Amino acid sequence: MNAELAARDLRVLWHPCTQMHDHESLPIVPIRSGHGAWLTDMDGNRYLDAISSWWVNLFGHGHPRIANAIRAQLDRLEHVILAGFTHEPAVHLAEGLLQVAPPGLTKVFYADNGSSAIEVALKMSFHAWRNAGAEDKSRFVALSGSYHGETLGALSVTDVPLYRETYAPLLLQPFFVPSPDSYECAPGESAQAYSDRCADALDQLLAQHANEIAAMILEPLVQGAAGMRMYPAGYLKRARAACDRYGVHLIADEIMVGFGRTGTLFACEQAGITPDFLCLSKGITGGFLPLAAVLTTPAVFDAFYAEYQTRRAFLHSHSYTGNPLACAAACEVLKMFAEEDWLARNRSTSSTLAAAIEPLRAHPSVGDVRQTGMIAAVELVRDRATREPFDWRERRGLKVYRHALSRGVLLRPLGNVIYFLPPYCISADEIALMVRVAAEGIEIAVNG
Repeated sequence: MNAELAARDLRVLWHPCTQMHDHESLPIVPIRSGHGAWLTDMDGNRYLDAISSWWVNLFGHGHPRIANAIRAQLDRLEHVILAGFTHEPAVHLAEGLLQVAPPGLTKVFYADNGSSAIEVALKMSFHAWRNAGAEDKSRFVALSGSYHGETLGALSVTDVPLYRETYAPLLLQPFFVPSPDSYECAPGESAQAYSDRCADALDQLLAQHANEIAAMILEPLVQGAAGMRMYPAGYLKRARAACDRYGVHLIADEIMVGFGRTGTLFACEQAGITPDFLCLSKGITGGFLPLAAVLTTPAVFDAFYAEYQTRRAFLHSHSYTGNPLACAAACEVLKMFAEEDWLARNRSTSSTLAAAIEPLRAHPSVGDVRQTGMIAAVELVRDRATREPFDWRERRGLKVYRHALSRGVLLRPLGNVIYFLPPYCISADEIALMVRVAAEGIEIAVNG
């Protein structure tokens, strides 16, 4: 049955982030069902979902609480326009998000996915300054190695060449500042010292260009698509202070790291800061349905609040904005965090994961092993002493992917970075399997 559905697929589908030519030799995996941390294909083979199906699944596939919440909402209302109308799930979710978000955020604007949330935040920041009379504030600041999505605005503040280079003529031109990524520390330099150096560079840039900068955007604590690059919370404090000092908005892209991934419900909590815009998606519905939310402040909202004739309204919309089914799923996610101590469970699971990956540090082709909460990564290098990377054209990570599939584990390396981002329900035995299979794949990748 796998072969039949795969053949039908290749006749009609164009898959995301995929060179379709690869599937002349790399079989498509048709999935029939999911339960807990596992996926099952059409032939009955099982795969441990070590990447939470592109980072969206929180509590495991098919979780009955979320499924039941969606099912109950289906009997009431499937969708309604959110312009001029409202519904209980959208209001209840907004109330719940604002209750648990960093203090000072008071308004919620819904979108459909992570890239759309970034588009909202970028446009809203620029437009708020324009409404305030600061029309020169039309540029943005992002970190080197940043990834914020693949629509044109989000791609403009992305610094991953694989995604950006082709479309560069279409994009805005932001300022990029050095990422505080701890992997870039000089020999003998602490992560905090390097982070401070990067924060100094940000301060200098804002001092020179604040009059033309609307906002800084960053992924708090972990830069995902750059290879799960991690940095200290102190940088967030410095960034918030610099943005305040120079009159620049701060956009926190918590699309990947939100909802417990880093050890706290939101990564910004670890720095004790409140951004001007908090962008959420992925895990917001537990991996069931597409939804995004942008949380912002009274100052931003008030910049748009005026008589119609002023033409200061924020004219941005999506057809499925605030979809009741997705909002019902997200409401249940918040209830699960409130009623079941998933954050405490994650701390325990994170410790188990840390112990499992620790032996990989000694591998001669591993340049770094890093972890923040329920996110861990292993950096493969050609030379451990110099950290010389493997040539990307050798596709070492693909060898890990192939091996893992053959052993019943879904890993999807980012280049030469093998990462683990499992659902929170994963067991100690499943962690051991996941890491053992990855270690086997690393041996094949570096010696093949």
